[in-house]
Amino acid sequence: MDQIALGLDPAKFRDPFVTAKGETRARVALRGLETLWFNTGTLCNLTCRNCYIESSPRNDRLAYLTAGEVAAYLDEIARDRLPTSLIGFTGGEPFMNPDLVPMLRDALSRGLEALVLTNAMKPMRKRDKDLLALRDAYGDRLTLRVSLDHYDPAIHEQERGRQSWAPTLDGLTWLARNGFRIDVAGRHFTGEPEARLRAGYAALFAERAIPIDAQDPVRLMLFPELDPARDVPEITTACWTILRKSPDDVMCASARMVARRSGSDRPVVLACTLLAYDPRFEMGTTLAEAARPVPLNHPFCASFCVLGGAACSR
Repeated sequence: MDQIALGLDPAKFRDPFVTAKGETRARVALRGLETLWFNTGTLCNLTCRNCYIESSPRNDRLAYLTAGEVAAYLDEIARDRLPTSLIGFTGGEPFMNPDLVPMLRDALSRGLEALVLTNAMKPMRKRDKDLLALRDAYGDRLTLRVSLDHYDPAIHEQERGRQSWAPTLDGLTWLARNGFRIDVAGRHFTGEPEARLRAGYAALFAERAIPIDAQDPVRLMLFPELDPARDVPEITTACWTILRKSPDDVMCASARMVARRSGSDRPVVLACTLLAYDPRFEMGTTLAEAARPVPLNHPFCASFCVLGGAACSR
């Protein structure tokens, strides 16, 4: 019987300690904070068909972070000598946040690497001069990962909306021509074999002289689709052996995300980038408070991280 058609079993993902079958739920300890993400706000210039965080020009459920709020967490990293090497910025569209460039400059000036997830459209292009200055000062320590959902314009626009292909491809091409370190994020939503997807992107990159190896799973990340209503297995402690996986490979073993809810006067630290709205994954207001283990108590933990084998950072 088709589990996807049935939807998620309502008995699943209820208890942080045990599954619906009474088995011990898997938990992931933080082995070290290697990547800290900042959600710069959920406002976006696009309304995508299947955005896991429901970003749009009207969704401000996560407010704009300020440069001062970001600096406080960077200070905590420095003070506590955390093993953090990468600072990620996601949204929404991060370039809509007026403080993004100062945030980037702050992180990069401290010797950290920075990664920005962007659709490379008008909000980014308005910051051309600022980006060129950051490139000149910090070179490859700044990476821009451009969301290009498919190599076919028509399929990309089914997800991103009409007239979204050309501006994104133009922005990606501008970044390539100006020597930025760039990655691309695509999607597994067409049912094509991965080899065919990568071949399609490779042809596009060659045509546009975009210096990305489409076979490199970091330079071209192909993300699994996220549907919280789809029925997926719960992850138990026994799954690590059955699946031959280690909890150290899961995103929350090495990363956290900072966000501020609309109407709140201070940010919170969340378990990961995917669970922005679920209060069960709020872990405190400081990185120290957020260092405790994370129960894998959400469908995304199974479909994206454990079974999907994906991670938002490299």
